[in-house]
Amino acid sequence: MSTLGNYFRKLKPEKTSNLKVVVLCVFTATTFWLLNALNKDNYTTSVNQPLQLNYDQEEFMAVGNVPGEVRIQINGNGWDLLKRHFKISVTPLEVFVEDPSQKPFLLTSDIERQMSEHLASSNLVDIVQDTLFFSIDRIVSKKIQIVPDTTSTTLAENHDYASDIRLEPETVTVTGPISVIEQLEGKLYMDIPDENIRENYSKLLPLNLDKEKQEYLSLDEETSQVTFEVVAFLENTVDLEIQKLYFPGNVTIDSTITEIQAQFLVQEDKMEALQKLELSAILNYNNRNREDSTISASLNKSPAYIKEVTFEPENFKLIYE
Repeated sequence: MSTLGNYFRKLKPEKTSNLKVVVLCVFTATTFWLLNALNKDNYTTSVNQPLQLNYDQEEFMAVGNVPGEVRIQINGNGWDLLKRHFKISVTPLEVFVEDPSQKPFLLTSDIERQMSEHLASSNLVDIVQDTLFFSIDRIVSKKIQIVPDTTSTTLAENHDYASDIRLEPETVTVTGPISVIEQLEGKLYMDIPDENIRENYSKLLPLNLDKEKQEYLSLDEETSQVTFEVVAFLENTVDLEIQKLYFPGNVTIDSTITEIQAQFLVQEDKMEALQKLELSAILNYNNRNREDSTISASLNKSPAYIKEVTFEPENFKLIYE
């Protein structure tokens, strides 16, 4: 039991009755005082007045902060000020902005008269903020390039592109606030999600915007046909004769080495062409490493269907006599 409860139980019935009368009188007096005070005029206080910026939403779009209220100081009846403090039946002041992209701010001095008329039953003393800033851009449409993003695309091991990646369509028209469109830098990257691709590829893939841009931008196309050819490469190892170029008479390499082993990948459908290719390993003295007096080999012919060429040994030590 609370101490207060014990106290009231110890009081005699007539004293308890008198105390209730006192409490009721105090409550009644306070209520009358409050009601009387609220009925008086000439109170001054600061409140947040709801604000609604209106603009042509077919021509412009908000891309950042747009103020929804403004701090003002008003003078008036206590009841009215109380309602405004608790935002009871308070309507926003509607302000039309003709070109918010060219002038991204509003001087509150320009809406002072409109604010005074809107308040009606209260008197405007002051608009506390002198400037309201907002981010509203003009809506435009721009054609941009669709770019296949191959960073996450995985061709199968020892496979490569045998053609350029072709897109249909190659461009897409994007519509939205100009500042957001400029972030794309003229390109819309499209993922190719498949992995370990071994065959020629042709798929209709979706065009997607980043999540943070989806609420601002729209595309006139939803998909693009992606097509490219894939070719397999086979590992090949051959022993090649060494040909020395531009060697001075007093410079040579280990005379016991007459051949070098070359390892490379060759395009699968070019094996017959490889057989007809007379390959040799070239040691060009002009390409020597002057710091450690070594020289590396290269193929005498480098057709596009051969890649990732390595030699064993990787280099030779030059011998000066």
